[in-house]
Amino acid sequence: MKLIIVYDNEAKNGLKPDWGFSCLVEDTKKILFDTGADSEILLYNMKKLNINLEDIDIVVLSHNHWDHTGGLDGFLKANKNKAKVIWPDKKESFKIIKGIYSTGALGIFIKEQSLFLKTKKGLIVLVGCSHPGVDKILNSVKKYGKIYGIIGGFHGFSKLEKLKDIELIAPCHCTQFKEEIKEKYPETYKEIKVGSIIEI
Repeated sequence: MKLIIVYDNEAKNGLKPDWGFSCLVEDTKKILFDTGADSEILLYNMKKLNINLEDIDIVVLSHNHWDHTGGLDGFLKANKNKAKVIWPDKKESFKIIKGIYSTGALGIFIKEQSLFLKTKKGLIVLVGCSHPGVDKILNSVKKYGKIYGIIGGFHGFSKLEKLKDIELIAPCHCTQFKEEIKEKYPETYKEIKVGSIIEI
């Protein structure tokens, strides 16, 4: 399983940064999690990363905010509408494909779904902005197995002790306390930006 960050506030050389988030999950199928804010930037980064848009089977949107859905229309045109789009409209956890699941829509005011991926090392949790709270998302996932890693936007999450048993901590996008997380967990913290690749 491979995860490629294709949209984020920070980017590696030759790629474009922008406020928003998108991550491509490559497994038995290719799943695009969120689409960033701008389709031109999204498509530019994907082209630079040699990603064939027409190979993407599914788009999962974490929540209905512009910085996660803004690139959707442009992506679907480039993808020739081949991809199935999954919005956060189900309350219960459900399978997307074998080994990849949605938490279902969590939260009260902002409904947001996250993904959890079954790997040999444990579960990887992929989050958009974590509006429901990182701790609540982790609690909803941990009943399915040991959590190995969490990747994505942590928003204003400050209960950093809740991350202590996680072996891969990769905050990006809207994470308010990124430097504090890096300082507290230097051995498990991983810097994330457009072009980052995580292989499990």
